[in-house]
Amino acid sequence: MADNKTTSAEVAEATEERNVDTHLSRGALVRRRFFRSATAKIGLFGFLAVVMLAILGPILSPWDYTEVDNTSFLKGPSAKHFFGTTQGGRDVFALTVQGLRQSLIIGISVSLIQTTLAAIIGSTAAYFGKVIDKVILWFIDLLLVVPSFLLIATISQRAGAARGSIWVFILLLSAFGWMLSARVIRSLTMTVKGLDYVTAARYMSVPSYVIITRHIIPNVASYLIIDAALGFVAAVMGETTLSYFGFGVQAPNTSLGVLISEGQSLTTTSPWIFLAPALLLTLSLVFVNFIGDGLRDALDPSSKSGGKA
Repeated sequence: MADNKTTSAEVAEATEERNVDTHLSRGALVRRRFFRSATAKIGLFGFLAVVMLAILGPILSPWDYTEVDNTSFLKGPSAKHFFGTTQGGRDVFALTVQGLRQSLIIGISVSLIQTTLAAIIGSTAAYFGKVIDKVILWFIDLLLVVPSFLLIATISQRAGAARGSIWVFILLLSAFGWMLSARVIRSLTMTVKGLDYVTAARYMSVPSYVIITRHIIPNVASYLIIDAALGFVAAVMGETTLSYFGFGVQAPNTSLGVLISEGQSLTTTSPWIFLAPALLLTLSLVFVNFIGDGLRDALDPSSKSGGKA
């Protein structure tokens, strides 16, 4: 008897939730599902805290990242220097904030460009098919066999005065990071373009670009969200790796990769130079992954991870 009451209560609750959901817009429903996930909320608020640190950091620090304190060489954290100083007398807090700003700009810009390119090229190849599909796949396969890391390092090395500009790395990382995502989106589009409403739109002579942007791309949005999050992580790690090996951002500018490279040899004697940028880099990537997972679950109605909306 108790089981029957429980079952009836669950059915009533599910019916009530469905009735509420029918009165919600898609945006409101996505927001409700997103904020039902504790992990997603941690990721969102944590990432916002990191962004606020990057924005307000220069105001909080009495030192500029290019400024040298001739009285404090390789000093530990103190009231004067929050995160200590480097062997050159520069403030680690100011350097870390500047490096964080560089990484955020690079990560966000590259992920948006890569995801947009992958969505447009992958869906276009699958939608039109035939010769266009073969040409695009050939071009993608050609780029996939190119040693992108070495090519990016070589081009940035030969960029001369532009080596210190982050836009060089944004363009290079964006140009060589969208191919695998485009192939996945092509495969997803092959399934979506056979659905009834897409076929009906084609028979109604709806322009191809409208069908792609309005009917196909929104149906692969959950994958695009994951791809954008992974693109952010890959871009930040790519720039960090290039800077670590000396092919990235150059003085007087700085980045998290440069700071990690400078601090790794002093980890045992002066760990503050290494720990601050390494910790911020790790937290930023973890928070972005949490946000990506939360958005994926919120956009996917079949997902149970985000909780009931």
